[in-house]
Amino acid sequence: MELSEAIAKRRSYRGKYTGEVPPKEHLRQIMQAGLDAPSGCNKQTVSLIAADEPELLSKLCSVIDPPLPADPPAMICVLTQRVNAYRDKCFAVQDYSAAVENMLLTVTALGYQSCWVEGHITDDDRICDKMAEILGVPRDYELVCCLPVGRAADEVPEAPRKKDFSKRAWFGGFRCT
Repeated sequence: MELSEAIAKRRSYRGKYTGEVPPKEHLRQIMQAGLDAPSGCNKQTVSLIAADEPELLSKLCSVIDPPLPADPPAMICVLTQRVNAYRDKCFAVQDYSAAVENMLLTVTALGYQSCWVEGHITDDDRICDKMAEILGVPRDYELVCCLPVGRAADEVPEAPRKKDFSKRAWFGGFRCT
């Protein structure tokens, strides 16, 4: 799949998955795409953990409340380290955001579906901390989001309606019409 096609076809999928577990080779390819993302001052603050064993997935999903719409056959958990990179600036959010987008595009290119799950697990109840404990994540890392990964059992949703290009992008200066 061409990059522009993967960008156009990527969707946040919240449906059911088939039982097919992505092979480790595909999970590694997805994770490598995340690790290849740009990183502020090359601090490389992103680390990743793939969960594809039913028992581990069950433990992770059991602490997510409200639960994910369907139990995924695999999940990639995204970790960050909040490290100052430049003049007391930390780019951890930018780093993991770039990594997640690379992974979501690779998921799509490989024929799988996913959804960026962040606010749901990093809210006041700190589900992310429970997930980190299950995974044995050291305290100097923060689990910031997870990506369920699998083949769609349900129909993949249509693209949401986007505002017209001319309403959001211009050449030579701001030109809101």
